[in-house]
Amino acid sequence: MTEGDTAVRAGRQSGKSFAQAIRTMLLAINHKGKKKAADDQDTILITGGVERQAYELYMKVRRMVETLAPHMIVGRPTMRKMELKNNCRVLALPAGRDGAGLRNFCLIRLVVDEAHYVYDEVYNACEPMLATTGGNMDLLSTPKGNKGRFYDAFQEDSGFTTFHTTSEMCPRIPKDFLERKKKSLTKMRYAQEYLAEFQDKMQQMFPKELVDSCIVKAGFEGTNFLGVDFAGYGGDQNAFVTLANLDDRSFIKEFEVSERVKAWETVQKIIELNIKFKYKKIGVDDGGLGTPILDYILTHNSLKRKTIGLNNASRAINNDGKAKRLLKEDMYGNLKLMMEQGLIVFEENEDLRNSLDSIQFEIDEGTENLKIFGNYSHITEGLIRAAWLIKTKGLKLWVA
Repeated sequence: MTEGDTAVRAGRQSGKSFAQAIRTMLLAINHKGKKKAADDQDTILITGGVERQAYELYMKVRRMVETLAPHMIVGRPTMRKMELKNNCRVLALPAGRDGAGLRNFCLIRLVVDEAHYVYDEVYNACEPMLATTGGNMDLLSTPKGNKGRFYDAFQEDSGFTTFHTTSEMCPRIPKDFLERKKKSLTKMRYAQEYLAEFQDKMQQMFPKELVDSCIVKAGFEGTNFLGVDFAGYGGDQNAFVTLANLDDRSFIKEFEVSERVKAWETVQKIIELNIKFKYKKIGVDDGGLGTPILDYILTHNSLKRKTIGLNNASRAINNDGKAKRLLKEDMYGNLKLMMEQGLIVFEENEDLRNSLDSIQFEIDEGTENLKIFGNYSHITEGLIRAAWLIKTKGLKLWVA
């Protein structure tokens, strides 16, 4: 097993998390811990750019230990902690924005999943925790651009042992699936997502400095608008984002995410939120699976006069009734402009940050078209729809 610091860049669904789980499991059960005080244990910390990624990797490790070495486990493992008889424990904690919640541990190994989505401040906070133990880091991720500590690990003289694998090398991924992705994605995005190549022309839609400028300590009340993003065929999450608008400013009052559920359950959730917040308008993603859900929503008297489908459809948005084709790029551009002008604010929240941070864009060299995407975009997708409703709140808006 490779010693020292390691970094793995791998294409989507190529098995990097499973391989890392095996590595972490072997390290945990084979660790030769010295006898220490009861509250002093050798710690393996699993964290990640997105909270649920850390927990999912930890659960893979936990299930492997429970299957292969159940006699090693002390007590009953929790959703975040497993203790072993060799004085080793495995923890799963979210990275946060600056790693402040991870301080004060003494680590023998730091495992970072989706490492390219973790802020450099987190590494600055965590690396000293490896100093006295001679511990190491394992970083694994699909690339995101060409900046940050994960990117630096692949540069010459970084001290990391690096590995590179692609989705095309994984026998579990059907060739026809990859061929469809090649046709539906730009070359740069395919190279980043499935070939795990660093792409210098990919840019972040919402830089950290912009997000920081929108943080407030307390919100305000106003007229409420709801933006909804429905889970796609890939099993993503539904997102429901509530914006409170007062004069020119808007506050992200609440957002919820849920795993993909039945259409009627999603509509019931919108009904419940509408009763709670008394929305002026509701904007929903009416593309793909959203189309039948929107049709169902429009059968409910309490929703049909205030719900609008917002997904690349011709619709009149001007007082003179002229139609304009609404694109996703329009909604993202509107959100960024409102953030830059201080018209949208929100309290600190890591899930929201992670979603905004994941959004990237590129400009196609051939067509010069703007392409926007993100691995954890569902919250932001709900937000752009709520923000668009506020932009057009004084105009007539309907599907043409």
